[in-house]
Amino acid sequence: MELGSLARARGVRLLALESVDSTNDEARRLIEAGERGPLWVVAARQTRGHGRLGREWISPPGNLHASLVLGDFGEAAVAPQLGFVAGVAAIRGLRAATGDTGRFALKWPNDLLLDGAKLGGILLENVGVPTGDARAPRASVAIIGLGVNCAEAPRDLPFEARALASIGPNAPDAATLFTHLSDALVETLDLWRGGEGFDRVRDAWLKDAAYLGAHIRVELPRENVEGRLATIDPIGRLVLATRDGERVIEAGDVSLGPRQTTAGGVA
Repeated sequence: MELGSLARARGVRLLALESVDSTNDEARRLIEAGERGPLWVVAARQTRGHGRLGREWISPPGNLHASLVLGDFGEAAVAPQLGFVAGVAAIRGLRAATGDTGRFALKWPNDLLLDGAKLGGILLENVGVPTGDARAPRASVAIIGLGVNCAEAPRDLPFEARALASIGPNAPDAATLFTHLSDALVETLDLWRGGEGFDRVRDAWLKDAAYLGAHIRVELPRENVEGRLATIDPIGRLVLATRDGERVIEAGDVSLGPRQTTAGGVA
């Protein structure tokens, strides 16, 4: 694994491991030991990969398992926006690595799609750390986890998954994708500017949004909601046009149509 030239020029560092329980968990341990980033933790193999809500993330060899430690990104209140930053960067990295502009999409809130099937996902976590400043004793360090099916897609899942290898013999391997991704994330963080440029990130995200304008189903903890995916609002919440009017949703699992099985795991 190698960082892209822009990432290296910006002082981003890389820790490449053969095996780890989870790159996000290793990133958390490093933060607790004093790491503040920017540092990528990449592993050839994960033994206990996990996604949002603790769901298992199957990690076959040859796939990309990576987490970025990012401190000093701005106020803790804007940290959730980093999921959209990562999504936009992932699409840009995928396109740069493959030369393909039309087959990749973003599914709210955290999935990467290839031809409508799940290609990967994003797991965003925040770690509170002491600052030593009595006026502001705690700060946040973000972990941006990214998992992409490069060589192999998991099987026997309740939703369709696909790997980059399905593109054909010119499909990039995990190392090639990571090099492009590391540069794309630096560029997208520049666009975001600690939240000041979130409107531009949001616009970029919407251009690649899956199901925009389509009838979708959103699974919530106590109910399922159906309607037309209208947009995401200025802070990243999903806006659903339902029979009973507009519904704004902060978190949930999205699937296309009223009867399709929900695809919920992330990196």
